[in-house]
Amino acid sequence: MLRSRIIPCLLVHHKGLVKTVQFNIKESKYIGDPINAVKIFNEKGVDEIMVLDIDATVDSHEPDMELIRNLAVECRMPFCYGGGVTTVEQVKKIIALGAEKVAISFAAIYNTDLLREMSKAVGAQSVILVLDVRKKGLFKQEYEIFTHNGTKRTGFKLIDFLKNIQNIPYGELVINNIDQDGMMKGYDFELSDLVREATDLPITILGGAASLSDIKRLISRYRTIGAAAGSLFVFKGKYKAVLINYPNKEEKKLLVK
Repeated sequence: MLRSRIIPCLLVHHKGLVKTVQFNIKESKYIGDPINAVKIFNEKGVDEIMVLDIDATVDSHEPDMELIRNLAVECRMPFCYGGGVTTVEQVKKIIALGAEKVAISFAAIYNTDLLREMSKAVGAQSVILVLDVRKKGLFKQEYEIFTHNGTKRTGFKLIDFLKNIQNIPYGELVINNIDQDGMMKGYDFELSDLVREATDLPITILGGAASLSDIKRLISRYRTIGAAAGSLFVFKGKYKAVLINYPNKEEKKLLVK
């Protein structure tokens, strides 16, 4: 049975954890060691964790299998890895190393049959499509898909793209709003409404969460959804001191009831 999930999203850059603002790598803030962060999240009873290597596609390197293995060994929660995934063999190896899910983005955008092939190889429930989007156009009325950490336009309109792949099997859709990333001003509900109407698949929304109230509002709006966040779970206070955090059991009950 599907249920709402509250998901920390961790970004790996040069083998360390960072947090970006609007995908700006040059202005990113160092958070710490990925393994240490996972150990802390273990103790907090996290629903699921997503780790994205933001160097892989930009630098054209393959997934860091050693990092994936080490993360999978430590994780006591479902673990999704993304970054540099371009082949079915890579997906099979990542799942064999212990990840429950594999996120794919750039490669699947330009070859949507990859989603079908990967789903056939490891099961659709383990294949996650991540789309990074922002409003573009003369009047900024439509969301466009971007790649390479938001630096390259694809020319694909989000809703048109989702309609074109509606018959291709995969397990979940993650939508990341580039302009909301790290801003901590709340989720973009215009975007999430459009996506919810465009697909029946499980969806996770990422970008903008500033408080547990934002999480609650998202879950209350859709009942069953993934509420993902980065800054919310690695910073504390108005000065953004680095502190790994996550709602406790009582807080979670209030968020998902």
